[in-house]
Amino acid sequence: MATAAFEDIVADFEFLEDWEDRYRYVIDHGKAMDALDEALKVPSTKVDGCASQVWLHPRIENGVFSFDGDSDALIVRGLIAVLRALYNGLPVADVPRVDAGGELARLGLNDHLSAQRSNGLRSMIERIRLVAAEEAQG
Repeated sequence: MATAAFEDIVADFEFLEDWEDRYRYVIDHGKAMDALDEALKVPSTKVDGCASQVWLHPRIENGVFSFDGDSDALIVRGLIAVLRALYNGLPVADVPRVDAGGELARLGLNDHLSAQRSNGLRSMIERIRLVAAEEAQG
């Protein structure tokens, strides 16, 4: 159930053979994101369980889920960009059904992230799923 944007990342990862290039690719995606407005970097948007500072600001418009995010760590900003590709544009009811672990496994990220980064990534996914599930329930 991956979006076209996420499928593009998967295809690019298949083309990049070494992990240094893949990390650079993820970091570049993070750098390309607009910074999250400082006014949105508040306790309610902060994600607990991440080694670095992470903020996610979800939006649901006309039943479609999207979010913006930011981090003080370049690789985490890149991971936020990857998650945006995975989730943004989906109907809000579909967001909790996304097998994020399975989709991200296609990139091999789990094998190449530190335990702290993996835990942070899981925390971000949990926040996204929670917000979408709450919205879908009304």
